Amino acid sequence: MRARYGIPLKVTAGIAAAGAAGLIYSAGFEARSFRLRRVTIPVLPAGMRPMRVLQVSDIHMVSGQNKKRRWLQSLAGLRPDFVINTGDNLSDTEGVPEVLDALGPLMEFPGAYVFGSNDYYGPKLLNPARYLKQQISGKHGLNGNAPIVGAIHNPWEDLRDGFDAAGWQNLTNTRGALKVAGVEIGLTGLDDPHIKRDRYAEVAGGPVAGPDFSMGVVHAPYLRTLDAFTADGYPLVLAGHTHGGQLCIPFYGALVTNCDLDTDRVKGLSTHEAEGNTSYLHVSAGCGTNRYTPVRFACPPEATLLTLAPAAP
Repeated sequence: MRARYGIPLKVTAGIAAAGAAGLIYSAGFEARSFRLRRVTIPVLPAGMRPMRVLQVSDIHMVSGQNKKRRWLQSLAGLRPDFVINTGDNLSDTEGVPEVLDALGPLMEFPGAYVFGSNDYYGPKLLNPARYLKQQISGKHGLNGNAPIVGAIHNPWEDLRDGFDAAGWQNLTNTRGALKVAGVEIGLTGLDDPHIKRDRYAEVAGGPVAGPDFSMGVVHAPYLRTLDAFTADGYPLVLAGHTHGGQLCIPFYGALVTNCDLDTDRVKGLSTHEAEGNTSYLHVSAGCGTNRYTPVRFACPPEATLLTLAPAAP
């Protein structure tokens, strides 16, 4: 028996069943299958002791996500030297207390943060097919976007105050520094380029004299920010935002990055070149999703323990 358009009904039913099974897997299992990646980056000056940095990103907390909250709390058992939070902590106007609770044990360690667009504004319900089409065609978000008119205001001020009270450095278009076991780490951060809040001119000029090591921190890895950090001589840049592509094709990879970064560098460690300089770039795939698209496929949620090691002579 055939359907109206000549496709056997049993084939149509099979496709529907496969799609349903994929949705159940990607929303019910993989999106909650939290992982820790470990990466070593040979980036420190010779003779400096290795340092362990925990990068958390794109938590997108929705009230009631208890498994995610408990997993984040458990990361304190790694005993990192310091923590870097690369933004998009929220996906719910009521999520601030749960983010602060989830990160509470980690805020016992030195740390720093930048915000992403979803910290400032609540998510909007969008057509995923239209989003993918715009991304693949290169017509969406390539230079960042103005905030959506009528967007919901998230209580990011409360989140900022909680981080600041714990002693974490706010890197919003500014510089900071952490002292860890007698070592000074210089940090230069930007506000989110995805909504054009980055102001590199306010921090331009490269690492300042004094710190033993310096790095750049930004939420969305737009090329203009990577070019600026690299041209200024930062040996390492940390970012998030991409969700690793979120919905990936096995053995192929990501289809989109939600910015102008190429899909080959959508997550993990890579390098970036600008004006004769080369920086390491680490992009976290993050551990959450927009509340309206709570699915992941071939891209499990993650945090990363980065071991910064001396570069080979």
